Amino acid sequence: MSETVIGVIGGSGIYDIDGLENAQWQTVKTPWGAPSDQLLTGSLDGVKMVFLPRHGRGHIHTPSSVPYRANIDALKRIGVTDVISVSACGSFREEMAPGDFVVVDQFIDRTFARDKTFFGTGCVAHVSVAHPTCPRLSMACLTAAQDAGITVHKGGTYLAMEGPQFSTLAESKMYRESWGADVIGMTNMPEAKLAREAELCYASVAMITDYDSWHPEHGEVDVTEIIKTLMGNADKGRALVSRLPALLGSTREACPHGCDRALEYAILTAPEARDPALVKKLDVIAGRVL
Repeated sequence: MSETVIGVIGGSGIYDIDGLENAQWQTVKTPWGAPSDQLLTGSLDGVKMVFLPRHGRGHIHTPSSVPYRANIDALKRIGVTDVISVSACGSFREEMAPGDFVVVDQFIDRTFARDKTFFGTGCVAHVSVAHPTCPRLSMACLTAAQDAGITVHKGGTYLAMEGPQFSTLAESKMYRESWGADVIGMTNMPEAKLAREAELCYASVAMITDYDSWHPEHGEVDVTEIIKTLMGNADKGRALVSRLPALLGSTREACPHGCDRALEYAILTAPEARDPALVKKLDVIAGRVL
């Protein structure tokens, strides 16, 4: 048994957590640079929580400039065991309407301008992301959303695009009709991959703001409408997060799905061939197996 520490990465519209006791912003330094912002720490219903605004307070980072490696390292460095990603997205499905939430279970990664791994030359590792989210944590998010009265969909494929522009009509139709994606966003990759490398349980809650550009009755994405929906979704997102401590509890056992043991057989570089400088940078991420 170990202590539960819930980490929440807040997307567009969510910049803090309501009701945190002993709340304080803390600066966390990482060997991968500075995270998006300070981390807000505290407790809720007796469970430790850490909040990190993905884009920084004031929304200063683009999806491509978010320091994903520093963010995941900082969360693990401060003791987080379970990461909940909350982010805005567009929908490719009529039944997944603006204002609804989707507990994502799969990704298609179309990003190309981001550092996607903690490992590299001198310490090579390959982790499995066949199932990139934690079923246990995802179920807690689903239950929390239902308890909060949110219309929520169990499972969905998230298409991660580079951005910052929205999709062309041709892209939107391809992602929806040929690729079978359900929602589209710009920030869950490489975040989910890095969380797996860091042996952290990870769940993704996608908050739908629009129908992207495929929908014949809605046309192209209207930023004004997105912002209106975003504000309502932010309130729902905070309601979801506030219910997680009671569902997850203050103590936890080893992840039944092995998220916290993802590096068990992943590192291929022989010990004597490992780059000492890179190994040092990996102290928190991979210290358990190094």
